[in-house]
Amino acid sequence: MKLYYIPGACSLSPHIVLNELGLDFDLVKVDHKTHRTQDGRDFRELSPFGYVPLLELDDGTMLREGPAIVQYLADLKPASRLAPENGTLERYRLQEWLSFLTSEIHKGFIPLLYAVLAGKYGVETAKPKLEQRYAWIDAQLAGRDYLMGDGFTAADAYLYALTQWGQAAWLASVYRADIHFDGLDNLRAWYQRVRARPAVRKALDTEGLR
Repeated sequence: MKLYYIPGACSLSPHIVLNELGLDFDLVKVDHKTHRTQDGRDFRELSPFGYVPLLELDDGTMLREGPAIVQYLADLKPASRLAPENGTLERYRLQEWLSFLTSEIHKGFIPLLYAVLAGKYGVETAKPKLEQRYAWIDAQLAGRDYLMGDGFTAADAYLYALTQWGQAAWLASVYRADIHFDGLDNLRAWYQRVRARPAVRKALDTEGLR
């Protein structure tokens, strides 16, 4: 398998999942400005919209969209419990989380990451909404180690990949994407807990993130 990624992008989520599962895979870096892969190809020929992640299977099949990719990967090793068994209510809970993260957190960051295009109004509107969503997540984490209880799942990998955007100093200064944990003790503890996982540290080190 090959995972096409941009350092620090949402492709960090399947990168973490791959590490958690101990699967064999190759990383293919994509330049976010030129849309060229590290071996010189035009990434848009593989992914028409030019965004990561993209998972290329051994038979050449391409799988796009992070929530679909992490579930596919987790199902390769069901015993990992990164995704509950298909057909169970817990699996739908995972999909509920992944959908929420996609629509409310991932998309919520976009005006902050593109602050120049969004303008002052876009940033001032988006940031409070995003902070409200994080306050809700903080409440859901009360008494839990991870989003779905005691066990780390693909949803935690996705939330971490998104949340680190708001913690990275260079993103905060350049893109006004800083999201603080003031008063969000459950979220802060969760973030530190996830960041300390060997699979997460390995992904961060590989992508050159701090």
